[in-house]
Order: sequence, then C-alpha cells, then structure tokens
Amino acid sequence: MLGVDCGSTSTGVGVLESDGRDARLLHYGAIRPTRSRGFGERLQLIHRELEKLVERFRPHTIAVEQVFQAYNVKSAMQLSQVRGVVLLAAARAGLPVSEYSALAIKQSIVGYGRAEKHQVQRMVQRLLGLPEPPEPEDAADALAVAFCHLHVETTRRRLASKN
Repeated sequence: MLGVDCGSTSTGVGVLESDGRDARLLHYGAIRPTRSRGFGERLQLIHRELEKLVERFRPHTIAVEQVFQAYNVKSAMQLSQVRGVVLLAAARAGLPVSEYSALAIKQSIVGYGRAEKHQVQRMVQRLLGLPEPPEPEDAADALAVAFCHLHVETTRRRLASKN
C-alpha cells in the first residue's frame, strides 16, 4: 500500500504492508524537487520518483488525499496537478487509487477529524512503534493516508465475510 500526500514542494510518501491485522512500515519520506526548477520539471521528478517506488515496493493500491478547498487558487491548481501526476503513475502501473478526505484520514488515525499535524505524526509514530515521530510532516501525512485505507479495507473485508 502506497500512501501519498500531494504537494508541489514536498510530496509525502509512505509504504505499508499489512496482513489485515498489523501494518509493517516499509518506507517513508518526501519527494522534494527544488524550487529553482520549473513547475513542469518538478512534476516530472515527482512522477519519476513515484514510479521508482512502485517498481521497488510493488504496492497493490495507492491511496491519496482528496483535494481540499483552498483559499489560494494558484496553490489549489498546483496541488491538483501534482495529484494528476500521482493518478498517472497509478494508471501506468495498473494500480487502483483510493481517495480520502483530510477529515476522514484524521478521524481514522487520531479519532478526531480536526486533529492537528503534530497529533497525526504522534499517532502514526505510535501505530508503527517508531522511536520518533516520522519526519517530515508530509511523510507522516502519507502514512496516515495509507493507514486510513488499510482501516477502510479491513472493515470492508470483515463486512463482506459476514454476508
């Protein structure tokens, strides 16, 4: 499972493996293209790095945060374009994409949909048994997206097995 937190200057990534009960951390980090590059070059770098992750870890699915309403139109457009690159990487690899709202992700991880970033970081640290909160925050957010997807899928499988 590859979780992605889209950003034009820092795109968080987190790879988890799960047996349906426990999650195991395989990788986390952030793709950070330099601002001196043109936006198209930054998108290309993000795409290339995502493809490398997909090749290396062979996830079965990609989970991504839905685009939220932003007050800054330029930022929202750039975020949407980064998200498009994530969707392209998934499509090229033949992987399904699951999307979750920030509210749903925070609710799933912290139990409170309006949780702050440091609370998400601490809960991801706890869930994975890490000695420190995952850094950068974008990586912790990507892991939270992945955990949210795992929770949804586990619940879906349990409900399906009861029918």
